[in-house]
Amino acid sequence: MSGLLPFVLAQQQPESGGAASSIVLLVFYLAIIVVSIIGLWKVFEKAGQPGWAAIIPIYNVYVMLQIAGRPVWWLIFIIIPCLNLILLVLPFDIATKFGKGIGFGLGLLFLPFIFYPILGFGDARYQGSVGQS
Repeated sequence: MSGLLPFVLAQQQPESGGAASSIVLLVFYLAIIVVSIIGLWKVFEKAGQPGWAAIIPIYNVYVMLQIAGRPVWWLIFIIIPCLNLILLVLPFDIATKFGKGIGFGLGLLFLPFIFYPILGFGDARYQGSVGQS
Protein backbone atom coordinates (compact mmCIF):
# COMPACT_ATOMS: atom_id res chain seq x y z
CA MET A 1 0.00 0.00 0.00
CA SER A 2 2.85 2.39 0.80
CA GLY A 3 4.17 1.86 -2.74
CA LEU A 4 1.08 3.61 -4.17
CA LEU A 5 1.49 6.81 -2.14
CA PRO A 6 4.16 8.44 -4.37
CA PHE A 7 2.10 7.54 -7.45
CA VAL A 8 -1.07 9.11 -6.00
CA LEU A 9 0.78 12.25 -4.91
CA ALA A 10 2.34 12.61 -8.36
CA GLN A 11 -1.10 12.46 -9.97
CA GLN A 12 -2.56 15.25 -7.80
CA GLN A 13 -0.12 18.04 -8.65
CA PRO A 14 -1.76 20.68 -10.86
CA GLU A 15 -0.22 21.89 -14.09
CA SER A 16 0.86 25.50 -14.03
CA GLY A 17 0.23 25.88 -17.78
CA GLY A 18 -3.49 25.26 -17.39
CA ALA A 19 -3.96 28.11 -14.96
CA ALA A 20 -1.94 30.52 -17.08
CA SER A 21 -3.91 29.72 -20.22
CA SER A 22 -7.17 30.08 -18.30
CA ILE A 23 -6.15 33.54 -17.15
CA VAL A 24 -5.16 34.56 -20.69
CA LEU A 25 -8.52 33.34 -22.03
CA LEU A 26 -10.37 35.16 -19.26
CA VAL A 27 -8.57 38.44 -20.03
CA PHE A 28 -9.24 37.98 -23.76
CA TYR A 29 -12.93 37.25 -23.09
CA LEU A 30 -13.29 40.29 -20.82
CA ALA A 31 -11.60 42.48 -23.44
CA ILE A 32 -14.12 41.33 -26.06
CA ILE A 33 -16.99 42.11 -23.68
CA VAL A 34 -15.64 45.60 -22.91
CA VAL A 35 -15.10 46.39 -26.60
CA SER A 36 -18.64 45.20 -27.40
CA ILE A 37 -20.16 47.34 -24.65
CA ILE A 38 -18.20 50.42 -25.72
CA GLY A 39 -19.24 49.93 -29.34
CA LEU A 40 -22.90 49.45 -28.45
CA TRP A 41 -22.71 52.48 -26.12
CA LYS A 42 -21.50 54.66 -29.01
CA VAL A 43 -24.18 53.29 -31.37
CA PHE A 44 -26.87 54.14 -28.81
CA GLU A 45 -25.51 57.66 -28.43
CA LYS A 46 -25.41 58.17 -32.20
CA ALA A 47 -29.07 57.17 -32.36
CA GLY A 48 -30.00 59.73 -29.70
CA GLN A 49 -30.43 57.20 -26.90
CA PRO A 50 -28.58 57.08 -23.58
CA GLY A 51 -25.30 55.20 -23.93
CA TRP A 52 -25.55 53.65 -20.47
CA ALA A 53 -28.53 51.63 -21.75
CA ALA A 54 -26.00 49.27 -23.35
CA ILE A 55 -25.16 47.78 -19.95
CA ILE A 56 -28.72 47.20 -18.67
CA PRO A 57 -29.77 43.68 -19.76
CA ILE A 58 -33.40 43.90 -20.95
CA TYR A 59 -33.51 47.65 -21.35
CA ASN A 60 -30.78 47.46 -24.01
CA VAL A 61 -33.03 45.27 -26.18
CA TYR A 62 -35.84 47.80 -25.66
CA VAL A 63 -33.54 50.57 -26.88
CA MET A 64 -32.38 48.45 -29.82
CA LEU A 65 -36.03 47.93 -30.80
CA GLN A 66 -36.53 51.69 -30.76
CA ILE A 67 -33.40 52.30 -32.83
CA ALA A 68 -34.41 49.60 -35.32
CA GLY A 69 -37.90 51.03 -35.63
CA ARG A 70 -39.58 47.85 -34.45
CA PRO A 71 -42.61 47.82 -32.14
CA VAL A 72 -41.85 47.79 -28.43
CA TRP A 73 -44.17 44.82 -27.84
CA TRP A 74 -41.51 42.68 -29.57
CA LEU A 75 -39.79 42.72 -26.19
CA ILE A 76 -42.14 39.86 -25.28
CA PHE A 77 -40.25 37.66 -27.76
CA ILE A 78 -37.29 37.52 -25.38
CA ILE A 79 -39.10 35.13 -23.06
CA ILE A 80 -40.83 32.94 -25.66
CA PRO A 81 -38.68 30.04 -26.86
CA CYS A 82 -38.26 29.77 -30.64
CA LEU A 83 -40.12 33.05 -31.20
CA ASN A 84 -37.12 34.88 -29.77
CA LEU A 85 -35.36 34.05 -33.04
CA ILE A 86 -37.45 36.84 -34.59
CA LEU A 87 -35.15 39.26 -32.76
CA LEU A 88 -32.33 38.17 -35.07
CA VAL A 89 -33.61 40.78 -37.54
CA LEU A 90 -32.52 43.59 -35.19
CA PRO A 91 -28.89 43.76 -36.38
CA PHE A 92 -30.10 44.03 -39.98
CA ASP A 93 -32.59 46.77 -39.09
CA ILE A 94 -29.95 48.67 -37.14
CA ALA A 95 -27.51 48.39 -40.05
CA THR A 96 -30.20 49.72 -42.39
CA LYS A 97 -30.98 52.64 -40.06
CA PHE A 98 -27.30 53.61 -40.21
CA GLY A 99 -27.17 53.36 -44.02
CA LYS A 100 -25.36 50.02 -44.12
CA GLY A 101 -26.24 46.92 -46.12
CA ILE A 102 -27.06 43.30 -45.41
CA GLY A 103 -23.38 42.34 -45.20
CA PHE A 104 -22.87 44.78 -42.36
CA GLY A 105 -25.98 43.37 -40.70
CA LEU A 106 -24.43 39.91 -40.87
CA GLY A 107 -21.32 41.37 -39.26
CA LEU A 108 -23.40 42.87 -36.45
CA LEU A 109 -25.06 39.50 -35.92
CA PHE A 110 -22.01 37.23 -35.98
CA LEU A 111 -19.11 39.53 -35.00
CA PRO A 112 -20.68 42.23 -32.81
CA PHE A 113 -17.42 42.91 -30.96
CA ILE A 114 -15.96 44.12 -34.28
CA PHE A 115 -18.91 45.68 -36.10
CA TYR A 116 -20.61 47.64 -33.28
CA PRO A 117 -17.39 49.60 -32.59
CA ILE A 118 -17.02 50.20 -36.34
CA LEU A 119 -20.59 51.50 -36.44
CA GLY A 120 -20.22 53.52 -33.25
CA PHE A 121 -16.86 55.12 -33.96
CA GLY A 122 -17.19 55.28 -37.75
CA ASP A 123 -18.73 58.01 -39.86
CA ALA A 124 -22.12 56.32 -40.26
CA ARG A 125 -25.06 58.53 -39.27
CA TYR A 126 -28.36 57.42 -37.83
CA GLN A 127 -31.06 57.89 -40.47
CA GLY A 128 -34.17 56.75 -38.59
CA SER A 129 -36.49 58.42 -36.17
CA VAL A 130 -36.26 57.44 -32.51
CA GLY A 131 -39.22 56.60 -30.31
CA GLN A 132 -41.46 54.63 -32.64
CA SER A 133 -43.78 52.23 -30.89
